[in-house]
Amino acid sequence: MARVVFSTWRGEQIDNRGKPESEWQESEYKLPEQYEADRNARAFIGWDGLAIFDESIDVVRLGAEYAATYQKYSEACGRCAPGRWGGRILYDLFDKIARGEGELSDLEHLKEVSKTMMETSKCEIGRTVPKPLLDIMEHFHDIFVDLIENKKKSPEYDREDVDYIAKVTAPCMDACPTHVDIPAYIEGVRDLRYDDSLKATRQTMPLAHTCGRVCPHPCEDECRRANLDEPISIMELKRLGADYETDHAFEWLHPVEPKKEKSDKKVAIVGAGPAGLTAAYYLGLEGIQCDVYEELPVLGGEVAVGVPQYRMPIEKYNKDIELCRSVGTNFITNTRVDAEMLRKFDKEYDATLLAFGTRLSKKVRAKNERDDMPGYWGAINFLDCVNLWEKYRIPIPEEVRKQQMLDKEYVDLTGKTVVCVGGGFTSMDVVRCSVRCNAEKVIMLYRRDEKTIIRNTTYEEYHEAVEEGVEFIFHSAVEEIIEDENGRLKALKVNRFELVPDPNGGRPQLVKIEGADFIIECDYLIPAVSQSADLSLLPEEWELELTSWNTLKTNGRDYMTSRKGLFAAGDCEYGPMTIVNAVGQAKRAASVISRYVHTGEITLTDEEIMEDHLRRLRVYNKNEKVTGWVPGLPRQVSEKLGVEERKDNNREVNLGFTQEEAIAEAQRCMRCYYIAMAAV
Repeated sequence: MARVVFSTWRGEQIDNRGKPESEWQESEYKLPEQYEADRNARAFIGWDGLAIFDESIDVVRLGAEYAATYQKYSEACGRCAPGRWGGRILYDLFDKIARGEGELSDLEHLKEVSKTMMETSKCEIGRTVPKPLLDIMEHFHDIFVDLIENKKKSPEYDREDVDYIAKVTAPCMDACPTHVDIPAYIEGVRDLRYDDSLKATRQTMPLAHTCGRVCPHPCEDECRRANLDEPISIMELKRLGADYETDHAFEWLHPVEPKKEKSDKKVAIVGAGPAGLTAAYYLGLEGIQCDVYEELPVLGGEVAVGVPQYRMPIEKYNKDIELCRSVGTNFITNTRVDAEMLRKFDKEYDATLLAFGTRLSKKVRAKNERDDMPGYWGAINFLDCVNLWEKYRIPIPEEVRKQQMLDKEYVDLTGKTVVCVGGGFTSMDVVRCSVRCNAEKVIMLYRRDEKTIIRNTTYEEYHEAVEEGVEFIFHSAVEEIIEDENGRLKALKVNRFELVPDPNGGRPQLVKIEGADFIIECDYLIPAVSQSADLSLLPEEWELELTSWNTLKTNGRDYMTSRKGLFAAGDCEYGPMTIVNAVGQAKRAASVISRYVHTGEITLTDEEIMEDHLRRLRVYNKNEKVTGWVPGLPRQVSEKLGVEERKDNNREVNLGFTQEEAIAEAQRCMRCYYIAMAAV
């Protein structure tokens, strides 16, 4: 909800001009009436209308500034005459009226050009820019007539203390935690300019190989193409530029030229996973020296030791890591940071970023659950053992081999039955790795249903696991772990549940079905219900604020903790999250840190402030009826290895698009750019 003087946003018609505030109607949308804590917005204008918060705002200059932003964009684009020439006319005529030289005929010309652009522009930005300008001309007509007839400037035409802050976005960009310029990288693929595609990605996302393969692609959930037929295969198009670069052994394509002169500022980063790598890369581009400390013997965090080779080939991930190293990053492996080291960092570095993961597997809360029971194997350790061997030929530690009674230096589950409890990406990795470790039977127990597990992971992950022979038992949970006379896990007592509707219309409740318990005989139970962070490295005297989830508390905007100069991003800040979320947090944290180490101040750029406002406002409208495009164009599906080809090895399953498939899929993109602007 927002208090507005006037609004046409998303079809609402609110006009509180001249009314007492007690009678004002509020907007139902989260419009940015407060731009920052110490600055209010006077107006907001964008693709879906406008909102006025300050009645004294000069609406004619507001329209001129908005048109000026589009003119710059359309001149750079130049892909269609209505957009390019229309943009010039919109600005010229709005500015002409604002400076007191307009004619009444200019108003009619503006309306005509606006309607033509809305009908004939090739992309969404040209179609939507005229919408709020037409609203201004319709609802503030008297102001235009007054300026024209009296040949006077608009009230704030020469005023220099009003900031007009613009942001170009798109529904997919808004949904992406890293705000990647998705239409731009898709356009690069369509035009066979893979270098342009990769540069667009790396503006905010350095791990292009990685997030082109294992991203849960929230962008596709908010793709406007879905309102017409099916969303664009956004994730798979991302990997093409990165693969092109490394397959041809080109030099690194950085989004900006790395600074040759290094700063005297230094930043310590704890953790070399996606968050740590991302922060180091963008700080390195700024010439800031980063020392990254990693407990594991290898770089990459959970993507390296947790995500299986068949999903994320390590040779591809290592390319992303080398990119991050190329800007001067110093990596220190096999180094577990403790409280004493953090105290030292606090004195020796200009800032510290905590970017360690959540590597403690949580329990399933069953009777007789013990970490030291043979056959009870935490998901994180299990995946470590599988992937360190598969990717680096590092054998299983002797203490693990002894507890799990393994006779080889790698995980061999021949003849064994494995039960995993979970419902997310980690549990899916566990069961599919178990298949590849030659388990005789693999079962996943999940408290919820099939729809939820697909929503937690992806449609592809779930169905590929089913194809490989994983048995899913839904609405179930382990009540008790049964051990044999030697104390080894032997079986599980499992409860059955059913969903009972809430009579008050709330979320259905899981209720145990009495008498429906059953026993599963198995050799291993692998809990993958969630993970937690090991916070034992934090100095107690710092008394850092924590969340209710026992993670480091920040305000979620600048990622500084309750201790000045100490930042946190990724899993240790939010809890177990996706790779793209960790990258998005770390990119923002790096931006804030780059200014903090030089000024001592915590600030956000206008770009970042607008990103936050637009995400709250929500750019995507799932109820929008999309017209002007050919419906029914099929979404391209990349080739996958067949079940028999993949289930006994770790070859990459998703082979990616051919060039022809990639072009066909890129051509489905509707290039849904929008412009938003706040007057402050």
